[in-house]
Amino acid sequence: MWYNMAGDMMKRTRRRFLQEFGSILVVGAGAGMVEAAGSSERPVKYSRLEMHRNGELRERGNKLWDMMEECKLCPRMCGAKRLEGERGFCGASAQLEITSWHPHFGEERPLVGRGGSGTIFMTHCGLRCVFCINWEISHRGDGVEKEIADMAAMMIELEGMGCININVVTPTHYAPHIVQALDIAIGKGLNLPLVWNTCGWERLETLRLLDGIVDIYLPDFKYSSGEMAAKYSAGARDYPKVTQQALLEMQRQVGTAYPAPDGLVHRGLMIRHLVMPNGVSGTGRVIHWISENLPKDTYLNLMSQYTPAYMASRYPDISRRLTREEFEKAVELAERAGLTNLDIQPMPR
Repeated sequence: MWYNMAGDMMKRTRRRFLQEFGSILVVGAGAGMVEAAGSSERPVKYSRLEMHRNGELRERGNKLWDMMEECKLCPRMCGAKRLEGERGFCGASAQLEITSWHPHFGEERPLVGRGGSGTIFMTHCGLRCVFCINWEISHRGDGVEKEIADMAAMMIELEGMGCININVVTPTHYAPHIVQALDIAIGKGLNLPLVWNTCGWERLETLRLLDGIVDIYLPDFKYSSGEMAAKYSAGARDYPKVTQQALLEMQRQVGTAYPAPDGLVHRGLMIRHLVMPNGVSGTGRVIHWISENLPKDTYLNLMSQYTPAYMASRYPDISRRLTREEFEKAVELAERAGLTNLDIQPMPR
């Protein structure tokens, strides 16, 4: 259910262009040119279509590609020589690998509509959580080698199937490939918003190269504790700090996510927080940080779906599902923090 404390929004679920306070958003190939009405201080951004025409998309893709020379795309900055075939900490080389692509109806309802979210699941992952529900993809690396032109064709096919956006899942280690594929697809008529479906742990240097390219950021905010992140996500002790910085940059780029009159979100920041058992995720501090550093109407999906998958059974604190009491406490904390754009996931039966 879409839960809105102010009572001025309707309908919800899980997993626009904003026209408010006089702002004007202009659509081009699925990306917005954002300019505040009556203001000459904010620079106008090229639409993605214009970025394709003037070569900016290709140039951004090339800059991201060069970051794979000694890889520094994600905060691991593992230095793998991916362009020479070496695999990074995430498991990826420079060869694109994709697990699946299809219309997906399990995302947040504002991203699904009638046609589904055009989801492309990338193989491998740099965070490598021990409880990953998609561990066959992220850890084991189940996927198929594809060319960049293949991914561009997937994007066109998904649009033709009626999908309302292109949703790239676990995208960071293949950011160069995605931008280059997008450049090809836009040249062939693609006109859909791009969803960056990420763990939230992103380098600012990478995000800045995506400015004007990504329409909807869909990050996790998994932990408020570096100790918990290090324990359960392969030593990523800097996860809270890095993710907080990333969220601020995402907000700067795309702003707050509001549903359009059709109920869909076409632009904005949509945060996910998976509430974990025994306080592992530090939900109270996650909510406090959001309420103090982002607008009160920031979209926050509080998720109750935690399942002790993959290696979770080896860790007592995360070896069980969430209790109703734990989740209800999380919801109460969000309400008390004054957050007004909450997407409350029902408890699993």
